[in-house]
Amino acid sequence: MAYKHQLSLEVPDTNNCSVFRVLDTSIYDPHVPVTCNKLEITSPGFNEPVSIDVIKGFNLILNGCTLGIQSAGCGTISERLPDGIYTIRYSVSPNDKVFVQYHYLRVCMITNKYYNELCKVELAACEPEPDVKDQLNELRLIKSYIDAAKAKVEQCNDLQEGMELLMYAQSRLQKYGSYC
Repeated sequence: MAYKHQLSLEVPDTNNCSVFRVLDTSIYDPHVPVTCNKLEITSPGFNEPVSIDVIKGFNLILNGCTLGIQSAGCGTISERLPDGIYTIRYSVSPNDKVFVQYHYLRVCMITNKYYNELCKVELAACEPEPDVKDQLNELRLIKSYIDAAKAKVEQCNDLQEGMELLMYAQSRLQKYGSYC
């Protein structure tokens, strides 16, 4: 019977735009040693990944300094991480053969902006007025574009279309915020 590792990662969405969380959800073969664990993350706008040595079962909370996005103020201030596509690759020895790679669309800033706009809508526990209904419809449409962008990147592996949908959602949300 052949034994092997089943590598898997989880990258949960967070409302804290200054942190990036990655969890190891792999199933490791107890008969095969786990060595040379390496996590590589390429942030939006970067061509080279940041390499992070990890141990199996890791649960990391990373920031701009650990991701190579921020170089000044490390240890005192954490800058917000940009929305966009992060490429995450996790491997164990032999690293060129035993690996998993994901594309994660971070939407923290746009989601927080969406929720801030939703907070401004004057709702009551009854049928809304037509203008409030229009606001809700527009916000639902924007949220649908955000969700569709994530699906295109993370499920369909269509990075370009996912980013186009995200940029469209951002422009609609910007227009909505300035209109209201």
